[in-house]
Amino acid sequence: MPFNSLIFFLFLGAAVAVYNAPLPWTLRKAFLVFANLVFYASWNLLFLPPLLASLLLNWLAGRLLASSGTALRRRILHIGVACNLLLLGYYKYTVFLTANAAWLLSKAGLAHSAPSFDILLPIGISFFTFQGIGYIVDVYKERVKTEYSLLDFALFYSFFPNIVSGPILRSWYFLPQCKEPKKSIADGLSWGLVLVTLGLFEKMVLADAIMAPIVDKVYSAAAPLGWHNAWAGVFAYSCQIFFDFSGYSLAAIGVALSLGFALPDNFHFPYAAVGFSDFWRRWHISLSSWLRDYLYIPLGGNRGNSVRTSANLLTTMLLAGLWHGASWTFVAWGGLHGLYLVVERYLKRFAGGLTLWLHPPIQFLLGAATFVVISVTWVFFRANSFSQAFDIIASLPFRTAPNLTWCLYRGEVLVAGLTTGAVFLFHWLMRDTTIEDVAKRCP
Repeated sequence: MPFNSLIFFLFLGAAVAVYNAPLPWTLRKAFLVFANLVFYASWNLLFLPPLLASLLLNWLAGRLLASSGTALRRRILHIGVACNLLLLGYYKYTVFLTANAAWLLSKAGLAHSAPSFDILLPIGISFFTFQGIGYIVDVYKERVKTEYSLLDFALFYSFFPNIVSGPILRSWYFLPQCKEPKKSIADGLSWGLVLVTLGLFEKMVLADAIMAPIVDKVYSAAAPLGWHNAWAGVFAYSCQIFFDFSGYSLAAIGVALSLGFALPDNFHFPYAAVGFSDFWRRWHISLSSWLRDYLYIPLGGNRGNSVRTSANLLTTMLLAGLWHGASWTFVAWGGLHGLYLVVERYLKRFAGGLTLWLHPPIQFLLGAATFVVISVTWVFFRANSFSQAFDIIASLPFRTAPNLTWCLYRGEVLVAGLTTGAVFLFHWLMRDTTIEDVAKRCP
């Protein structure tokens, strides 16, 4: 039941109507949990068992942490995190791991073929698994109190607006919202539907209808590509993936708001970033902050020497790449971002104090350079293989060989270029404000 379907809007209308009926708050919450499960099961009924298993696992782990001594609490934490990772690993990485194990054995001279697995990957499992890990770590560190109400925890863990594609919720942010009665009052409902409309426009029109056909042509063309076709494909995919991810997040925030709940902002005009650390403060904010709090800082963060800090950054970003997909191209994408962050850290140490960098024209040029380099990294995110990624990157330098492939019409190249320029300028103008602030200033 994707957001851009008629059946979803029928579902949402029914959910809002029943949720706002004059019923006790507990009964309304129970209905919303039921609606969450119906929404999730609509994708595939077989997705429900792993979701419910994960939900119960983390709720019980939180309760055990509240009633155990120090030594046992640490053991419960380790077991809880391990069970979450095993569940995620089984569904998402079993095929990837067995295929790579078979490849390594073959390289060692041992004939072995990877066993065949028919594992149905539950949609959104990466998101709710991270929510569960975050919850039990926060309970262990006493950042939040244990949630004893299974109903409230189920509402937090299975909330249908964000369960498929985020934002990743923190327990301290969402669970307090479950305690007091909510109603989707007129302002929340109307502004929520505005955000849904904007999000679906980004997803359905800009990403799927305009950018996706250009990207598909470039990534299905024979190498080597003409240089402006290659650049058009690279920039078109930068726009497509932003409109896709951001559009869904914006729609999710709007759907939640129509029910009276707040979700955190997930994208803050990331293509206006000046540098790569700034980019990760703006891109997929719920994921980047989760990785910072539950992976980078526990690894040591920047508390050690420069070598240790660099290793922590690289480890975090490599795992961030693997989280996005079970493929080495995703790992390479994450590794590139980790390398960029390490290099940026060293450059800031030696030249970051110069006032030259603060001048607006220099900031603009640095922002444009950041956008171009990040766009090139998206090649590994989109490519089906390393050979395809390297073919496209090799096509980026200007060249006029007679055997080049020109897969795009001039109009398509123009659309990609103009859209990319408009996106970058819009992000730059909006980098220090929000859509809500702009809307408040409008008549």
